[in-house]
Amino acid sequence: MTAPPARPDRSGPETASVMDVSPDVSPFKPSLVKAVFRDVTPMHVSRSAAWAAASVTRTVLTEIIDGARRAAAEEARKKLVPGDLLSAIDRNVELEVGNKWYDHSPTFRGLTGVLYDAEGVIVPSRKRSRSRKPSAVVGAHRFEAGVRKLLRRQGVTAVPAMVRDLDGIASVFLTDLARDAAMVVREGGVKRFGTVTLVMSGEPAPPPLLKDSHRARPARTGDGRTIGMDDILAATKMQLFGGNLRQRALTEAREATQHTSAG
Repeated sequence: MTAPPARPDRSGPETASVMDVSPDVSPFKPSLVKAVFRDVTPMHVSRSAAWAAASVTRTVLTEIIDGARRAAAEEARKKLVPGDLLSAIDRNVELEVGNKWYDHSPTFRGLTGVLYDAEGVIVPSRKRSRSRKPSAVVGAHRFEAGVRKLLRRQGVTAVPAMVRDLDGIASVFLTDLARDAAMVVREGGVKRFGTVTLVMSGEPAPPPLLKDSHRARPARTGDGRTIGMDDILAATKMQLFGGNLRQRALTEAREATQHTSAG
């Protein structure tokens, strides 16, 4: 009786380098995703849900970096600066995600408008608090390693301020995704109040939706204590506009979870 052939070691440096550059692997680990969700909800997060959320976050950040890379390329640069981020968002409204980060970043200062109280007095910007309560802003640094991997995949680097902005946007986006997914679980599904369709200037408006398309979606399946993959997909539809980015995020999330179990 012959011994079975030895299996190759999958944990060596060669495999690690492949995983690092593969566009199909999210640099945001499920452990990070679950840590963010724990800051938002006590609900259990299934394995497939964690992979789906990691994939959606990767898709969004990849698209933002690509837009910034294109802006930098017009000036023959491979090092991204905050101005490239602003250009990317200005050219593609779908990239305007993680908006809560804008209030904390010097990059967006002066672009989010000035707030006035009832008597017309300017409301000063919020100061950083020393609260120990976890927040997307405080935890933004946890995304730096993943963001730098995404930058390397596109063959660019970024100045520290740009890296911080990408960290913050990723953190706020995933935190908002967690809140929406938890809400879907609590409410037993998505309550649909209408749709938003993006139309470029000069393009004809799409035909109106059929009457049947406005019917309520079926209630979610599963218990009320676990966030599953379908809940992440529903939350993604709530977070992203109904354009190419949303469709790509949903497709890639489904593909990313094909090799995982349900929980």
